[in-house]
Parts: sequence; C-alpha cells; structure tokens
Amino acid sequence: MTIHFHKNDLPDGVDFGRSVAVDTETQGLSLVRDKLCLVQLSAGDGDAHIVQMDRAAYDCPNLKALMNNPDVEKIFHYARFDLAMMKRDLGVETSPVYCTKIASALVRTYTDGHGLKNLCKELLNIDLSKQQQSSDWASESLSQAQLSYAASDVLYLHQLQRILTARLTRENRMDMAKACFEFLPTRADLDLAGWSEVDIFSHSFR
Repeated sequence: MTIHFHKNDLPDGVDFGRSVAVDTETQGLSLVRDKLCLVQLSAGDGDAHIVQMDRAAYDCPNLKALMNNPDVEKIFHYARFDLAMMKRDLGVETSPVYCTKIASALVRTYTDGHGLKNLCKELLNIDLSKQQQSSDWASESLSQAQLSYAASDVLYLHQLQRILTARLTRENRMDMAKACFEFLPTRADLDLAGWSEVDIFSHSFR
C-alpha cells in the first residue's frame, strides 16, 4: 500500500478511472458544528490518496471536479453523511453514488452488522483497526497511524462492491439498491435542512 498525501487539493493529472472509492474524516459527526478535514480516495489498486482540506477556504477545484464528474462512480460506505459534508463544505453535488452500507443492509439480511469493519471481516477476511477512529482530524500534523486508518476506509470498497453487487443481483434487489443510491443526495439534503432525525415517510409523522 502507498499513501499519497496532498495538501488542499488533488494534484493535476491524478486519474482514478471510472470508479473511485471515497471517504471523509471530520471534526465530529455534527452537520451543524463540525467541519470536513480529510477526503480519502482510492482507485481500488491498493493505493490511497488523502487530501487534507484547507478549512478556511476549501479551494480544491480538482477534487470538486472529480466529485461532480457524472462519468465516475463514487463508492462510499455510509454515503449519506459524506455527501452531506461535501455538499455543505465543498458545494458539490456528488453523483453517481454506490453505498456499500445500503447494499449490505439490502442483501445481508441475516445480520445487523453492516459497519465497514463487519463487512471486511466477513467478506474479505480482513480485520480493520478502528483505533484511530476518534482522533483529532483537524490537527495540522497527522500521525502515520491516522493516515493508515484513513486509507483503510477506502482501500477495500471496490472489492466489497463486487461481492455485494453479485449478491444483490442474485437476490433480484439490484434495481432497489440503485433507486436507494439515487435517492442519497436528496437524503443528504434533508439532513442538511434539519430532517436528520425525522423520518418523513413514517406513519407517525402526520
């Protein structure tokens, strides 16, 4: 594994092909209070690119162009949060999207464990360390342990996508999954607009 660390933006000429795995690290989980700190990306080739954001400006035209590119599929795990964060701080409409957490929930109905660590253990026999999950991602200087953790969140998403897509196809749920993926930007918009904890589709919401 090679980790390519970039300040403020992706360099010119980085090509992820037709599909890029994406994740973010933030100061916390609040869409009101906490800011986007890192964006991690991988082409599924065993390497990771980590972009440390300039939180004063978010001037990253290459990264924004990639997220806006309709010809490049973006693979996330729990895309709902990442899409909201990137729309709020980067001003991008990220699409098209594939979410391995949604895919897992639709096809791995024999378990409630749909976290990335659960998926990597069961489907790839890989133990992900979550030791650095709660750390200071706003720090100007990141440790090697932090960078390795951040990279691990994107390195395996292409493999998981292939396995989950095969299972969705087997169970005739691929169309349902695609409809969910297409709804994710709207779900992120609802979160940003204040409906993060309210299910407007619920019978009780009337």
